[in-house]
Amino acid sequence: MTTFDDRERAHEAKFAHDAELNFKAEARRNRLLGEWAAGLLGKTGDDARAYALTVVSSDFDEPGEEDVFRKLAADLAGKADEEAIRTRMAELRLTAREQILREI
Repeated sequence: MTTFDDRERAHEAKFAHDAELNFKAEARRNRLLGEWAAGLLGKTGDDARAYALTVVSSDFDEPGEEDVFRKLAADLAGKADEEAIRTRMAELRLTAREQILREI
């Protein structure tokens, strides 16, 4: 093995680790968003948890986060505007990432 091979393997491992971390943080953010939205919709308990899972699964519709935004915007019409939803998405992205990093 050469030093170059070792560096390449280390870079690939870091890339894979970062991709996994980002995936987990996005899923966590979406769950937290779902819990927030469930509260705005008056859902509690099992209904709130089930709704949060629908928000998580909505992220698999297409790449990026616009699919999640569209779901929340439709569900929260009259309860939260675009700015409130996007602000909450950004805040919870940071919260989710911090939570995931603490778990490592």
